[in-house]
Amino acid sequence: MSETLPPIDETSEVPPRQRRAPLAYVPLFIFVGVVALLLGRLFSGDPSRLPSALIDKSAPAFDLPALLAGQPGLSDKDLRQGHVTVLNIFASWCGPCHEENPQLVALSHDKRLAGEGIRLVGIDYKDLPEDARRYLGQEGNPYAAIGVDASGRTGIDFGVYGVPETYIIKGDGKIAFKFVGPIDDATLRNAIWPQIEAARK
Repeated sequence: MSETLPPIDETSEVPPRQRRAPLAYVPLFIFVGVVALLLGRLFSGDPSRLPSALIDKSAPAFDLPALLAGQPGLSDKDLRQGHVTVLNIFASWCGPCHEENPQLVALSHDKRLAGEGIRLVGIDYKDLPEDARRYLGQEGNPYAAIGVDASGRTGIDFGVYGVPETYIIKGDGKIAFKFVGPIDDATLRNAIWPQIEAARK
């Protein structure tokens, strides 16, 4: 025999859904706000304009071995020889470094560089020396001297955010300008050369 269900009492009260207090949502709103702020800071602005605490201060002390036979290594003493130095920090594993290398090669052949006694030097950052030598052999070596910063310690002292980075250094060893990111033709024309000229004065 089939069992019959009791009739539904439509007059019985359903307990009201409990409402959360508005204050319970405050932590969620704070979390969302902090995440939005951090993402906004991360993706806003021009990375090439990141500030450097070393502007108008002497370059940090360092003494790095040479990458290439027949070329000197690099030390902070080389940056205090009375002439402007363009210091480029690079690595063979860095894609943007490959992008900017033609501009650096062009800069190294610019007659104004030699005429003004300006040196373009490099620091090979956290790289395998054999990889760096292969990279420069294939794509061209624009540097008058290259120091090997295998541990990254010198890069840390310079406050490197990420390679490539380029510094314009006055003849007394003080850092005049820092550019973060790959140098293109416009950067070379509108930023690097004006900063070289300013550092000479």
